[in-house]
Amino acid sequence: MNAIKLLLFVPFIGFLGLLPLANKVEPYILGMPFLLFWVAFWMVMASVILMIVYKFDPDNEGSDLD
Repeated sequence: MNAIKLLLFVPFIGFLGLLPLANKVEPYILGMPFLLFWVAFWMVMASVILMIVYKFDPDNEGSDLD
């Protein structure tokens, strides 16, 4: 497995591994309880990380999706 593909574990750890630490209502961030903000933040971060892996993965050379 390429080293860049190891980035794919980061959202998994953020969503599930650190979720017990984020399980609280206070503080409110952007008008959302902290847990809801945590999940929304990791959804956005997962998309960003997938884009990074797509761009830098050498197995993706010659793809017509660019």
